[in-house]
Amino acid sequence: MAAILLIEDDPLVRRGLQLALRGHGHDVRTADTGEDGLREVRSAAPDLVVLDLMLPGIDGVEVCRRLRASGAVPVIILTARGDDFDVVGGLEAGADDYVVKPVRPTVLDARIRAVLRRAADAAPDDGVRVHRGLRIDTASLTVTAHGEPVPLTPTELRLLLTLSGAPGRVFSRQRLLEQVWEHDYLGDSRLVDNCVQRLRAKIEDDPGAPEYVQTVRGFGYRFGPL
Repeated sequence: MAAILLIEDDPLVRRGLQLALRGHGHDVRTADTGEDGLREVRSAAPDLVVLDLMLPGIDGVEVCRRLRASGAVPVIILTARGDDFDVVGGLEAGADDYVVKPVRPTVLDARIRAVLRRAADAAPDDGVRVHRGLRIDTASLTVTAHGEPVPLTPTELRLLLTLSGAPGRVFSRQRLLEQVWEHDYLGDSRLVDNCVQRLRAKIEDDPGAPEYVQTVRGFGYRFGPL
């Protein structure tokens, strides 16, 4: 049973989703504002947060940024706002997935379970990978750059482990969606591009001229240095 925190201001939607997700076997707590949601996370850390964007007070994007700054709890944004600007904003804030309302509870449950699987099963243990100043320990699931710890979200870590597991190999965005996000039918390449940007900002000395996560124009991404 996963502990889910649902941050949603609409009481009917909140109650309906709580009952539906409980029906899928989740332990669901709720909060109706961003401030209450952040307090709930501090008091009893959930396994995953389902977060509305249009909240009174602190909006969902800011809540996501604060959650990302304070820890690695997986976040799924669930909102009626589905235009490109909102999707990109949510992903850049650090969300692990973005789901547009209305959504059937079975689909939301599938997305929750996929994100939780990625968090729990980041990669097989094959030792320590060292690439110049970057050190990736696949047993402890820790990453350091020039000896300094690099805090990564589960999705960022899984992306790094996937790419670094085959240096030089080019991964298409679709392949990364399938392997990292397990999206073989609901894929959105913006998930990949935004996660790559966040990962570069954390591990690269110069994210504008990346050494480790390299773009192969017209194809996708590969891990260097070659």
